[in-house]
Amino acid sequence: MGCSSSKPAGNKRPSSNSGFSRRMSKQEVNQRIDSINETCVKTFGGVSVRYAYLSQRGYYPDDPHKANQDSYSITHNFIGRESDAFFGVYDGHGRDGDKCAHFVRDQLPPLTASAVKKELENEMKRSNLDESDYSKNAMDLPKDVLQSVLTKAHVECNKKMHACQDLDDSLSGTTSISVYLHGNRNKITVSNVGDSRAVIGRSTDSMLKKEGASSSSSSTLKAFALSRDQTPYRRDERIRCRKSGARVLSLDQIEGLEPINEDEDEEGDGEGDIVLGEEIDEGGDPPRIWSPHGDYPGTAFTRSIGDAIAEELGVYAEPEMLSRELTKEDKIIVLASDGVFEFLTNQSVIDICAKFTDPLEACRAVVAESYELWLQYEMRTDDITMICIFIDDVGSPQGQGSTKDLGLTPSNLSVGSGDGADDDDLISNTARPVRSTMTAEKSRAIMLAKMNMLRSVRDVAQFEEEDFDLESLFTEKTAEEKESIDEAIRASVMFQNITDDQRELIYKAMEPMPVKEGQMIIKQGTVGDRFYIVDEGRFEVRIVPENQKAEEDAVGNCVHVYEGSRENHSHPSFGELALMYSAPRAASIIAQSDGLLWALHRYAFNKVIAEQSSRMEAEKVLKKIDLFKTLSSDSLKKLSSSLCEAKFSRGDVIINEGEVGDSVFIMPGGSCKSVRTSKNGKESEVELKEGGFFGEEVLKGGLESKYLTTVTATNKMTCWMLQKSEAKSLISSLRKE
Repeated sequence: MGCSSSKPAGNKRPSSNSGFSRRMSKQEVNQRIDSINETCVKTFGGVSVRYAYLSQRGYYPDDPHKANQDSYSITHNFIGRESDAFFGVYDGHGRDGDKCAHFVRDQLPPLTASAVKKELENEMKRSNLDESDYSKNAMDLPKDVLQSVLTKAHVECNKKMHACQDLDDSLSGTTSISVYLHGNRNKITVSNVGDSRAVIGRSTDSMLKKEGASSSSSSTLKAFALSRDQTPYRRDERIRCRKSGARVLSLDQIEGLEPINEDEDEEGDGEGDIVLGEEIDEGGDPPRIWSPHGDYPGTAFTRSIGDAIAEELGVYAEPEMLSRELTKEDKIIVLASDGVFEFLTNQSVIDICAKFTDPLEACRAVVAESYELWLQYEMRTDDITMICIFIDDVGSPQGQGSTKDLGLTPSNLSVGSGDGADDDDLISNTARPVRSTMTAEKSRAIMLAKMNMLRSVRDVAQFEEEDFDLESLFTEKTAEEKESIDEAIRASVMFQNITDDQRELIYKAMEPMPVKEGQMIIKQGTVGDRFYIVDEGRFEVRIVPENQKAEEDAVGNCVHVYEGSRENHSHPSFGELALMYSAPRAASIIAQSDGLLWALHRYAFNKVIAEQSSRMEAEKVLKKIDLFKTLSSDSLKKLSSSLCEAKFSRGDVIINEGEVGDSVFIMPGGSCKSVRTSKNGKESEVELKEGGFFGEEVLKGGLESKYLTTVTATNKMTCWMLQKSEAKSLISSLRKE
């Protein structure tokens, strides 16, 4: 029976003479990451897939050598059938969390296989079939029977863990998310215990065709949840655990910093998911399960394998399950520990994966993005593990019976008890809130760093953002260079919604930055103003522990390594937080080799995003001008692309009454004073504000058309300027089309 599984965690620590400034060797770097060497291509019955996996050990400043508590397993030839496979991810927690995860990795697949095989043999006997039919995959278990067998396997695994003498699961345990693939039936059964997650990406092309809409050249994938997070964010789980005597409170509520609503889960209409923790979770403080007799165990999940003490409070090992037939619209399946989904939504993960043709590269991109977000918003990172399955083809189901016998249809996802649930219902009711802000601890650390910063910081530009000249950074890039930049930014959440025009501007604004081995790119604690893409080379991430920050030469512990390669199309990035606001760097980045970086200044990024947004607003203003009122949206977009930026200071006269005019002006911001003189010499004054325009009168006449007002800037401002010749030329060409 072919299989893959995570490597046992080693307890080897660096020797005492290995100083903090020593660079990590290639072997040490690889010890932090456990992944498949190359993507596996496999056909299970009628389902052809490519899959890869990657697990990265987290960074814990208080315990820098803590073992990776995540684990995974992939089993081919499951239950003796070449058409079947079993994929699982296990996220351990507690002092013996790594041992618990490894225990389930080693025990759950064979326990499941044995139980399923035994039940199949019983079904065959009841159907008067001989054993040869089993090897020919002629029979499959009905959905309710299979889910019952899987539940028993999980419960049995939990009992075996309690009895194991090699670990203590009183306050330790593991989550489990698994996919059992029945290839001959094109079916998957998902079993979930805890808050790890399974997500499927489905092509929306067929949906677009049904609706008569046009689709883009590249297929669009929509994410649907295959599992429901079992946490106190769910009202049904809170009620269930409270019936077992549990208290459900956040840490701030335990400490009296937040109010407690004792009646929040009284009789209602079943709503209440997510709401409990939205506000609390913004600070990374989720609701937890506590004993009525003390402040323990404090689990942020409501189901687990292990956790003997929490089991008395309703935190048990019975999985929720989903059975579903795969169709040709199904393209990607992701199984991942909750470290991936702390800051990324299901859709974000699928979007990142869909941008790659190799699932291994997809794993690397998602894990790197998750790791970077943890470093930005937290003082630590979680262990992060992911299995990515690309579904290349789904053939016709084989064997006796049909999918109708199983109670399955492509649009009917059956969860737990077998009640039907639509895809949209699942995606809208499964996930805990995604974190979008820093923890209070991280915020305090940044504020402290700001207070302690030197007045002269080399990494901070000495100019104001409004005076920043974006075009001064522009350099033309080759097609190969653009491809490298695009490969990096397409995996970043920051760049997911940019337009093609914005993308071209970002290409131009990227600064090439050759580096030498040993060069410090970023120093922890200094204010950052650039985002970096690794084109070529290796760069280590080092964090100085709090108790060593006073040491001037301290470089810190290496917690991660970015490796870029054009040959392998690998271009990781770092420093995204600098694109959002000025904040001290959370870590140092040092070059382990000569290489090349692409750097994007925060002001350049803001200019690109703001300019495109401003042009969109300008289109709305153009629509108000008489000459342009009949133009289509596409025509207005073309017109707005001809706008030029013009800056004015307070008191500047922009146009003069009576002068021959050649431009119309649009105001994305600021204010102006417009003065017009009547025939009797009396002046009338009008204030122009954001969203206004002036000078449009010159568009109506010939070459000698004059302005009818004098417009003066009343504060520092920027205008969009459209030349009359450009406007008339564009309108003329549009009329010929």
